Amino acid sequence: MATETGTWHPRRLGTALRRLGPTWLAGAIAAGPATMVSLLVAGASFGYALLWVVVLSAVLGTVGQYLAARLGLLTEAGIVAVVEEHLGSAWAWVLVIDVVLAAGLAQLVIMKTLADVSAAMAGSAGVAALADPRLWGIGWAIVLAAGLAGGGYRVAEFGAKLLVSLVVLAFVAAAFVVPIDPGAAAGGLVPAIPAGVGGALVAAGVLGGAVHITLLTMQSYTMDARGWGRRDADVATVDIVSSMLVAFGLYSLAIFLVAASVLPAIGADPATITEIQAAEALGPVAGEYATWLFLAGLLGAAVSTLGGNTLVPPYLLADKLGWERSIEDGRYRALIAAVALLSAGGAFLEGAFFQLLVLVLAFGLVGTPFALALILVLLNDPEVVPETNGRLANVGGVVLFAVAAVVAGEFVRDELATVTEPLSAFVVAFAAAMAVATALLLVTTAGRTLGLGD
Repeated sequence: MATETGTWHPRRLGTALRRLGPTWLAGAIAAGPATMVSLLVAGASFGYALLWVVVLSAVLGTVGQYLAARLGLLTEAGIVAVVEEHLGSAWAWVLVIDVVLAAGLAQLVIMKTLADVSAAMAGSAGVAALADPRLWGIGWAIVLAAGLAGGGYRVAEFGAKLLVSLVVLAFVAAAFVVPIDPGAAAGGLVPAIPAGVGGALVAAGVLGGAVHITLLTMQSYTMDARGWGRRDADVATVDIVSSMLVAFGLYSLAIFLVAASVLPAIGADPATITEIQAAEALGPVAGEYATWLFLAGLLGAAVSTLGGNTLVPPYLLADKLGWERSIEDGRYRALIAAVALLSAGGAFLEGAFFQLLVLVLAFGLVGTPFALALILVLLNDPEVVPETNGRLANVGGVVLFAVAAVVAGEFVRDELATVTEPLSAFVVAFAAAMAVATALLLVTTAGRTLGLGD
C-alpha cells in the first residue's frame, strides 16, 4: 500500500526503530553517576519539591539534542569544522578548549567514582589486597585505553549498560513498592525553588545532567558517524525523543521518586550522604542486597559513561586538526589512549566522589551557554544551513540558553565566596572567560544571524 510523502506509516516506524542509536550515546553519558547522585541528593534534600525540575530536565535535554542534531543533519559535518569554516579558527579553538576542560574534569571524577566503588566492593568481599582505589584507577585506565584504542571496549560497555539497566529496573520496581505520596508529588510539579541557595544548586545539578556541553557537541559527530543527513530528520527525531525524553526521563523520574520517598524518612543528610546511605533507597526491593546492587549500578554507570566521555576530547581535537576520527588513524588512536591513561589520575583525587560528581555537572554548565550560543548562531545563518531555525526552535533554544546561564551563574556565585582557594579561583576565571566569549560571539553575529525566525 502506497503512502503519501511525509505521512508516518508503521513500516517506517519499524525501520526507524531498527536504525536508532546516535542520541543513545548522549543518553548513556547523561544517565551517568553524576546525574544519579544529583537526583538522589535532590530527593533526600527536598522530598518531592523538585519533581518539576526532573521533568523539565528531560524536556530541555531533548530540546538541546534536537538543536545539536539539526546542525549535524543540515551541515553533515562536525560542529568544530562548521564553526571554523563559518566563524573562524579562533572560535573553533575556544569551543575545543571549553569542551576539553569540561570533559577532562568529568573524566577524572568519574574515574575516581569507578575506582572508589571497585575498591569498596573488593573490600566488602574480603579481598583486602584489592581495596586500594589507586590500583583500580590504574587498572581501569589501562582497560579503557586498550579497549577504546583497539576497538574492543564495546564488551565492557555492554556489561556496564546491563548493570545500569538492572539498577534502573530496581528503582522502577521500588517506585511501585515505596509509599509515594501522590499529593506531595503533584505539588512538586508546581515550579518553585526551595528556600535558600541550596535549593537552586541542587536544581542546577539535576538540570546539568541533561543539559551539558559534552552532550551538545557530541551530537553532530554521532549523526555524522552514522552518515545521517537531511533525509534522516524523521528517524533522528524518533531517536532523540526515545532516548532523552522517554528513556532518560523514566530513568530520572524513577530514581528521584524513590529517593524522595525513602531517603528523607531514614534521616539521610544530603550534605554528607554517601553511597552506602543512598543505597538504602533500594532497600524496599533489594533488602540486604541493596548496597551491592546500588554499587554495581554506580560501577556500571561509570564504566558506560567513561566509554563515551573519553571520546569527546579526541573527537573535537581531531576535527580541529583535520585528522580522521577513526582508530585507523594512528594519531587519533594515540589521542584516545592518552586521554584514557591520563584519567587514572582521578583515583588520586581527595574527597568524597558524591560531592565531586555534583561539581562536575556544575562546572560543565559554566561552558554550556557558549556552546548553545554557537549552535543557535549557526542554525540561524543561511550561509551555514539550507533551512534556518523557525520561531519555535529558536524560542526553545533561547529558553534553554537562559536556564543554562542562570544555573551556571548560581554555581559561580557560590564559588566567589571561596575565590581565594585555587579550585574556586580557576572556576571563576573560567566562567569570566566564557561569559566574555559568549557576549562577544552574540554581539559580533547578532546583526547577521540572530532572530526569532519566520
